[in-house]
Amino acid sequence: MFYAWGEPLYVFLMLGTCLSSYIHGILIGKFKGTKWAKVFLVTSILSSVAILGFFKYTNFFILNINAIFGTGIEFLKIALPVGISFYTFQTLSYTIDVYRGEAAVQKSFIRLSTYVALFPQLVAGPIVRYTTVEEELSNRKHTFEMFAYGARRFVFGLGKKLLIADQFYKLAETFFRNSPEKSVGFFWIYAIANALYIYFDFSAYSDMAIGLGKTFGFNFLENFNHPYISKTVAEFWRRWHMSLGSWFRDYIYIPLGGNRVSAIKWFRNTLAVWFLTGFWHGAAWNFIIWGLYFALFLLLEKWFLASAFKKMTAFFEEKVKIPVIRKIPGFICHTYVIIVVLISFVIFNTRSLGEGMEFIKSMFGFGGHSFWSSQTTYYLINYAILLVVAIIGSTPVVKTVATKLSEMPRVGKIVNLLEPVAIAVVLLLCVATLVNDSFTPFLYFQF
Repeated sequence: MFYAWGEPLYVFLMLGTCLSSYIHGILIGKFKGTKWAKVFLVTSILSSVAILGFFKYTNFFILNINAIFGTGIEFLKIALPVGISFYTFQTLSYTIDVYRGEAAVQKSFIRLSTYVALFPQLVAGPIVRYTTVEEELSNRKHTFEMFAYGARRFVFGLGKKLLIADQFYKLAETFFRNSPEKSVGFFWIYAIANALYIYFDFSAYSDMAIGLGKTFGFNFLENFNHPYISKTVAEFWRRWHMSLGSWFRDYIYIPLGGNRVSAIKWFRNTLAVWFLTGFWHGAAWNFIIWGLYFALFLLLEKWFLASAFKKMTAFFEEKVKIPVIRKIPGFICHTYVIIVVLISFVIFNTRSLGEGMEFIKSMFGFGGHSFWSSQTTYYLINYAILLVVAIIGSTPVVKTVATKLSEMPRVGKIVNLLEPVAIAVVLLLCVATLVNDSFTPFLYFQF
C-alpha cells in the first residue's frame, strides 16, 4: 500500500520481481549441486538486470547512440520506478546467497515479498541483505526498548534531513546558483555545502530506515560510520554507504578475484567495480566519471602514494642525511581526503560535465572569478553556526561526549532526563519546518 500510493502501476513490477526471485530461489534450491542451479541463477540475474537496465538506462543509451551516430531515435516515455536500484540488488543478493548456500530457500512468497517491500528502506536504502533479516522475517522480538530506540533514531534522522541537509541544499542549489557575485571562496563554500548536504541527506534516510526497522523488530545494519574523518580514500569508502560498498565487494569484486590476482587483473577488477558503482547511481556520464574518479585515487593509494613516500623518506635519510618523518601526519592525510571528496561531490551533483569542470576550475582560481565577494561574506556569516554544527555532527565527537556524560553518575541522570525533551524539541522544529517550508525529496530517491 505504501509503495502503490506513489507508484500505482509499478507496484506490479515490484511484485513481479518478487515472484521471479521466489521461483528462482526454489529452483536453485531444488537443483542445488547441479548445472541447472547455475542456469537458474544466471536467468535470475539476467532477468533482474534486464528490468533494471530497461527502466533506468534505455534513454541513456539512446542519447549516446543519437550523439555518436547522428540518429534521431526517440526517448522512451517511461518513468524510473522508485527504489528499483535498491530492491533489485536485494533480490539479487537473495538468489546468489541461496546458490552459495549462505541462505535457506524461502518457501513463503509472503515472507520473501515482505523482505523486498519493507517500506522503511524500500525507496532509498540501505541495501538490506536477505541474510540480515532472514530469521526476523519469521521470528521477531518486539520490546519497548527497541521501539523507543527506533523512535529516537527516526526523529534524529528527520532532524538531520530537515534542519541540516535541506538548509545546505538551499545554500548550494538556490543561493549559490542564483548568485550574481560568484567568487573562488563562494565556490568552496558551495563544495562544502554540497558535500554536507549529500552526507546528511542520505545518512538521515538511513537513520530513519534503521529507526523504523527497530520499531517493527528488524535490525538493519549501519550504513555510515563518520566517513569525513577518513585519512585515505579507501577508508572513506569503508565508512560511506557501507551497504552498497559491501554488496559490490561480495558479489562483484571478490568473484572476479579481488586483489588475489595479478596486477593487471586487480586493475581490471577495481575499474569494473567503480564503473558499476558510478553507473548504479544514475544514467549519466557524471556518475560514471565520479565512480572512475574514486577508482583512480584507490589505484594511486595502492600502487603509488605509499611507495613514493617511502622512497622519498629513504632518499632523504640515506643520501641527503636529513632525518624526516616516517609517517605522513594525520591532518595532511585528512586534508587530502576532504579535498578529494569535495571535488568528487561537485562531479556527482553537477547538472552537466561542462558545468562540473567549470566549477572545479573556479575552485582553484581558473574560472576568472574574484577571490572573495560581499555575497560570499554574507552567506558565510549566515551559515557559520550551521556549518560548525554540521562539521562537528559529521564526526564521532557528539556520540563520544554523550557516552562519557551518561557514564558519570550525576550527569548521566540529568542527560537521561533531558534526552526526551531534546527529542521533542527536534520533532517540533521538524514539524514547524515542514509546515512553513517546501520539502526537498531525498537525493537517493532518484537511484
